[in-house]
Amino acid sequence: MTARERLVIRNNRKVNVSDAETEQKAAPTGDTPEATAVETGEPATEAGPVEADADAPAGVKAGAAAKDGAGKDGPGTAGTATAGTAKSGAEAELSTLRSQLDERTRDLQRITAEYANYRKRVDRDRTLASEQATGNVLAALTPVLDDLDRAREHGDLVGPFAAVAEQLVTALSKFGLSPFGTKGDKFDPTRHEAVAHSVSADVTEPTCVDVMRRGYLLGERLLRPAMVAVADPE
Repeated sequence: MTARERLVIRNNRKVNVSDAETEQKAAPTGDTPEATAVETGEPATEAGPVEADADAPAGVKAGAAAKDGAGKDGPGTAGTATAGTAKSGAEAELSTLRSQLDERTRDLQRITAEYANYRKRVDRDRTLASEQATGNVLAALTPVLDDLDRAREHGDLVGPFAAVAEQLVTALSKFGLSPFGTKGDKFDPTRHEAVAHSVSADVTEPTCVDVMRRGYLLGERLLRPAMVAVADPE
């Protein structure tokens, strides 16, 4: 009998389930691969990574290398590509949102400018309409003021009637009505209406020598020109 051969004693007796469990619990857990192999009669082998033999065919080596490369670089490369695609999509979406924001900002600025111009136009039209309405009323009262001027020239504007006339003139002046046109004024064709012309050595320029009807201004606007007689120098 050699040193590697062992005596194996086989026992064919039946073992109960309870006895088998007891023996399994009592059996040592630190069996080594060599002991198991000796008991079963098979050669011992150790678990570990399979390395390609130097003498193995080229196909086997290539398969192993491809497998190792797929295991190492495959998942990492796929993760990087996914992250790059997600980043590109986020940048494209951000660019689109910025473009939309710029467009909305320009629309808001345009609408704001249009509204400001609309308000200015409405205020200007309202002021113009108010001035026109006031001017129409004052223009209708100018004949009354002409009668008061003629009565004052003839000395008929006395007593309580004179006080009423002064109150009327004062009230109208509060609306911006102001008279103009007196003897000796320089003739201004934009404000005077010449109904008579003469030549005089007493003047050095066209001068109003007589006023038949006074003119009126509403603020800076001419409401009615003055009717005058003009004397030109010799």
